[in-house]
Amino acid sequence: MGNILYRKSYKIIGLVVCFLLLCTAFILSVSLGQTNISFRTTLEAFTQYDPNSTEHIIVTTSRLTRALIATVIGSSLAIAGALMQALTRNPLASPDLLGINAGGLFFIVLAITVFSVNSLTSYMWIAFLGAGIAGVLVFFLGSVGRDGLSPIKIILAGAAITALFASFTQGLLVIDEQSIQSILFWMAGSVSGRSLEMLFPVLPYVFGATLCAFFLGRSINVLLTGEDVAKGLGQRTMFLKIAMGVLVIILAGSSVAVAGAIGFVGLVVPHIVKGLVGPDYRWVIPYSALVGASLLLFADVVARFIIMPQEVPIGVMTAFIGAPFFVYIARKGLTKDD
Repeated sequence: MGNILYRKSYKIIGLVVCFLLLCTAFILSVSLGQTNISFRTTLEAFTQYDPNSTEHIIVTTSRLTRALIATVIGSSLAIAGALMQALTRNPLASPDLLGINAGGLFFIVLAITVFSVNSLTSYMWIAFLGAGIAGVLVFFLGSVGRDGLSPIKIILAGAAITALFASFTQGLLVIDEQSIQSILFWMAGSVSGRSLEMLFPVLPYVFGATLCAFFLGRSINVLLTGEDVAKGLGQRTMFLKIAMGVLVIILAGSSVAVAGAIGFVGLVVPHIVKGLVGPDYRWVIPYSALVGASLLLFADVVARFIIMPQEVPIGVMTAFIGAPFFVYIARKGLTKDD
């Protein structure tokens, strides 16, 4: 795949532009919504906060919280997708397509309906567990057979596990109809109605996983040259793969625990980024973090206005963007990472 920003200086400038784009998306997310609030009033909500002003309260609580959560979740899903595409060498790999999101969501639904769990911290660990089990199952099924792990087999395994956990989730809804309303909160995939109390428990893990991913860029580049070459250069490839898998589980599990099942961000963003900077993961990961956060913020802003006064779940908006992209990649017949 060719890249537009082929010089290091261009990539640095591009990184700055992406950061400014993220800032713009964040400002729009805080400023725009069903309640018409001017940019001046939005600014005053932070510089001259008035606790008696309804507009200031909306900006500093609902909208600011929503923007912060969208930023963290968008970044996490994009990085997880980039890591999965490198780990599996499959351009169709992403947390939602390989069953990781479905596994985390099913375990949360199971905890709510069967065990009546209502602790936000518990949701985080339950989502991690579900994401981890789903990931292990996909890699196990994708590795069975004479040829071992292959891009096609892992996609088929991911589709099977996704369908399995989705059917389990639907089965629980049929059994316990009284819990449907609380469960739809997670199934819809949305940053609306969430609170910072839901984000804080996962934030240290997301930050640590993101930081680790940044430092793995050079090692991932070596791994992508071929496992035999990487081992010849002294790389502990198995340790690196396990580390990448753990990071994906943390990032995807955290996203499900906070915002539910939001799809296609992890699929689309790495391809956009590679079109800009090429396959060098020293640049792919930081670019993915910024572009993923910006994409989810813009999607959330658009979702507020399509069917006003109602809102479209952000998972629907990302699917609207990502589904045609998925079809395009599948039709191109790509079976290995660029």
